[in-house]
This record gives sequence, structure tokens and C-alpha cells, in this order.
Amino acid sequence: MGIIRRILIAMLLLSIVPSYANSLIKTDFLPPYTVTYSALYKKGITLRVEGSQTLTRKDDKHWQFDFEVDTLLASLNETSTFELQEQNLRPIEYRYSSSILGKKKNVTVTFDWNKMTALNNVKGSQWKMSINDITLDRLTLQLQLRYDLLNNRDDLSYDIADGGKLKRYIFKKQTTELINTKLGELETIKVVRTDNLSDKRHQYFWFAPEQGFLLVKMEHFEKGESYTLNIDSVTTLKQTHKTDSTIHQVD
Repeated sequence: MGIIRRILIAMLLLSIVPSYANSLIKTDFLPPYTVTYSALYKKGITLRVEGSQTLTRKDDKHWQFDFEVDTLLASLNETSTFELQEQNLRPIEYRYSSSILGKKKNVTVTFDWNKMTALNNVKGSQWKMSINDITLDRLTLQLQLRYDLLNNRDDLSYDIADGGKLKRYIFKKQTTELINTKLGELETIKVVRTDNLSDKRHQYFWFAPEQGFLLVKMEHFEKGESYTLNIDSVTTLKQTHKTDSTIHQVD
């Protein structure tokens, strides 16, 4: 059961990194899309799990971002509904559900921007927390980060409503590297998460600027365990609010 939890943690790392953005300059935000990743977990044995992310536009103001992992023994689903305020994302509701060997967990976080609070609901227990003007949830974090990378912003620090308190995530751009992926050979920018960096833990991310800062690879190492995420495919979706259809796929 410990291994299964660690694999899901590897896929949850997708919730703190940017996703696919195609031709952002030509639109007011992002085109709807689906992207799939594979995670390799190594600690004595090697296991592989796939996860998918989907961005859809619900109406003129609201978007929905979904993340899903489904295996024989475990499943994980995250959903965030949000709106765009100029260049900042404002989450409205975040939902998390997981099932590991029949053990289930459900979490809901509802944001009230008038009162500047977030209501947490976990296992039937509720409590409120204060938020600030730039508070994000776990999913909108990755979209905001990718948006900031596209706009060449230097300040890549974010406050996340998670576990009933605000957590600060900090990222830093490093070197440019050429790597091989399932999308072909790509020039990438390497990014490191610095708020939890140590000799025993590191997280590195590779983004492809020519692909709209698409995340193409991630490495996480901690206490002898390693997780590696790699891009498998990207599908852009044509959508008029609630109606969508696939128009292009990159394998």
C-alpha cells in the first residue's frame, strides 16, 4: 500500500507544475486541451502509471481544470473551477477525491472573494481560513505558473490554500537544455522548486518554450526514492463553452 501511495504522490506532482499552452499570444487565455503523462517510480522496483489533465471553458467567465489517475488498485481525481482576473487566476471551487485499496478521501475548498476566505470541507468537518488577493489552489497553481513563464516573469512565488493554511511555493528558472521526448527533440528551460530544496530532496522541471512552455519532463528525488514524469501526448480541443471535440493530436 505504501508503494501505491507513493505512485499517486508522483502523479500529484503534476498539480504543482504548468501544463500545455498552445498559441497563448493569439488568445485571451488558453485553448482547451488534454495532456497525458507517464510516471516512473523507482525504489528497488520500477512501476509506471499514467495521468491526464484536461482544461475546458464552461462559459464566458468560467473555466474548469481536471486531473485524473486511474489504476487497478487506486484512483485520484482533482477538479478546479476558476475565473480569470486580468493576468491572475481566481479559484472558485476545488475538489479532490482519492481511493486507495478501498480507502476513500474527499476534500472541497470553496473560495469567497468578497469575504476573502476559503471554506475547507474534509470528511464532513468544515473550517474557514483567510486568503489574499493572489491565493490559488493546487490545480490553478500550475496554470498560473505556466502563464507567468510565458510572460517572462521573474517572480515565480505563489500562495496555495492547502490543508487549511497558505503554503508558499517558489520556483526559479535555471539553464536551457535540449532533451528527447515523445514529441521529438525539444529545447527546454529547466526550472527548480526552491522552497523545499535540500541535499536530500529536489524537484526539477523541463518546459518547452516553442510549445507554449509545455511541461515535458519532471524529476523528483527524496530519501532514495525517485519519480520521473514524461510527456506522452497532447490533444487540443475545439470548444464552444460546453461542447467540445478533438481537432488535433500530437503523439
